[in-house]
Amino acid sequence: MIRLETVTKRYAGGQEALSGLSLSVARGEMVFVTGHSGAGKSTLLRLIALIERPTTGQVIVDGQNTGRIRRRQIPKYRRQIGMVFQDHKLLYDRPVADNVALPLVIAGVGHREAQRKVRAALDQVGLLHKEKQTPETLSAGEQQRVGIARAIVTRPKLLIADEPTGNLDPDLSLEVMRIFRRFNEVGVTLLIASHDIALIDKLGCRRIALENGRLQNEFEDDFAIDFGGHPPSASEQDQWR
Repeated sequence: MIRLETVTKRYAGGQEALSGLSLSVARGEMVFVTGHSGAGKSTLLRLIALIERPTTGQVIVDGQNTGRIRRRQIPKYRRQIGMVFQDHKLLYDRPVADNVALPLVIAGVGHREAQRKVRAALDQVGLLHKEKQTPETLSAGEQQRVGIARAIVTRPKLLIADEPTGNLDPDLSLEVMRIFRRFNEVGVTLLIASHDIALIDKLGCRRIALENGRLQNEFEDDFAIDFGGHPPSASEQDQWR
């Protein structure tokens, strides 16, 4: 799903956020990217989302070389990617349903179809009963779940998340990871940047560690926590597809 080939990202002044980075993420994987502040985690995600472009090297996502994607084609490209941010980036003067519907509105989806997809996305994250409330009335964990619902409302093949649990306590962090795991179980590829090593070590997922913009190491943990709940049913999998 994702392949980087000797990617370097150099900013004005000569600072290199990524230096000759090569890595790959298979379709259907759930992978974490770790590293200290400034290691290049957020830059990696921005390159995948085409918020930025590499100085040198190639970024290939779902078979597409992003270097060949023209500016006017970027919105269409981004529709296959869901993005979750640490600070939610919600519109606080709009109800929850309108926040989740935003990618559909931008894509020109009809009102009735958008409503159906919004309700399905909110149901996936357990917030259907909050659809008419404004974000400011929600807890931090609920706001993050609204952000996740917005990211998955277009049913993307790939979900990327930048420190999605950075402002949450351990219990809420686990709740968010449980949601991500369920998306992964129905075939969504996830790449998550996080500093929460204690939680990551319990998940049994591959971990890519960056240091000063370079690949430091990769880890695969044998132990995985029991997330609870139940595996996605056939109807849930069909709904996602």
